[in-house]
Amino acid sequence: MSHSLFEKYNIPSPRYTSYPTVPHWHDKPTPTQWVNNLNGHLKDSCLKWALYVHIPFCKSLCHYCGCNREIKKTHDHDKNYIDALINEFKIYLKNSPDIRNHTLKTLHLGGGTPTFFSAKHLGLLIDSILEPLTIDPNDFEGSIEVDPRTTSRDQLQVLFDRGFNRVSLGVQDFNKNVQGLINREQSFEVTEKVTLTAREIGYTSVNFDLIYGLPGQGLEGIENTIEKSLLLKPDRIALYSLALVPWFSPSQRKFKDSDLPSADLKRQLYERSREMLTSSGYVDIGMDHFALPSDKLTVAKKNHSLHRNFMGYTDQNYDIMLGLGASSISESPDMYFQNLKDVKEYESKVNSQELSFFNGHQLSEEDKKIKKQILKLTTRFEVELEESQIAPVTQFLSSYIKDNLVVIDGKKLSITTPGEPFLRNICSSLDEYMQKNTPPSRQFSKSI
Repeated sequence: MSHSLFEKYNIPSPRYTSYPTVPHWHDKPTPTQWVNNLNGHLKDSCLKWALYVHIPFCKSLCHYCGCNREIKKTHDHDKNYIDALINEFKIYLKNSPDIRNHTLKTLHLGGGTPTFFSAKHLGLLIDSILEPLTIDPNDFEGSIEVDPRTTSRDQLQVLFDRGFNRVSLGVQDFNKNVQGLINREQSFEVTEKVTLTAREIGYTSVNFDLIYGLPGQGLEGIENTIEKSLLLKPDRIALYSLALVPWFSPSQRKFKDSDLPSADLKRQLYERSREMLTSSGYVDIGMDHFALPSDKLTVAKKNHSLHRNFMGYTDQNYDIMLGLGASSISESPDMYFQNLKDVKEYESKVNSQELSFFNGHQLSEEDKKIKKQILKLTTRFEVELEESQIAPVTQFLSSYIKDNLVVIDGKKLSITTPGEPFLRNICSSLDEYMQKNTPPSRQFSKSI
């Protein structure tokens, strides 16, 4: 990637884990409309569904983090939140009883730090959710995001005993200076111990989350982080660009702008990391993700069955993603429904036997069409345009075409290999909301 191209196209852009993107949600459903929509889809006997549970608590604040989280020094509140999650799920079971008729394909625990909860409480939560549901042990993925600093063998064992088989470790960077600047001290040995323990127990997929663009990062340091990660050979590696959004996440103001890599250095951090991963056998799946050739993501990419949702790339395509917990987002083919973000407000609502609606969107027919196109572009790097789209998309991408990042041949739009790092930008050419409204500079993080 030339420096001039990086400077030219490293602009604020959505990550396209949904379409429309959250800032452009406007046609909000009511909780009743969401339940009716859900029930309509549940009548389909072939429906596939997954469950996401958000646990927002962390013991300490990582200064780079832009997630919805709460810092807790004690565990006095754990049971209250678990009870709220269980109550919320009971609301769904009561109002959408047909959910019991469909086999649950995936259960994912995200955060925050899900392993903030003890092994006992994790077991209680999972048992309460799974007990009324149908599970096929041979076709079920249980996955969890963990902080290696707060993860024990007992926690991993409790989850494994309940069908969990995939674990994602937050690593970010192994350099001590970088860890100091982001307030996340985590030795290689701690990460290694959790990785090996998970594999000893029987987890079939161990994944690492890394970040480039962190304060204090340099080429030598990122090389060391990649080298150490390769020693443990995770099945998947998510290599995220630091989403610098201090207006949304004030903790990012705890490090100085002068601590951050320059734009040119950040480009080099990405390119060197990508080079090291691909030369070591990892397959570049797409936006941020790399996987071993044997991994399900790689197989799905080859088979053209790769999917993308709020959790990133997945080898499964679900009709319904049901979200539990503060800030969780539920998704159907034609609707998004997000819970209240504040934990206390969320708990109060669900404990009163009401869904905790905060935000959402009802997709129009045009929304659904473009959603499918952007999904295809993010998973296959090509898409078929409609006749009416050719002229405006060609105009939007005129400079990308001149720079050999995109090719439009008839109705077919294809991203070239040099254009792959600019996938987010290119998706915007299909985004009607981005075309109609110039996004505020403080709405999205930069694309690279």
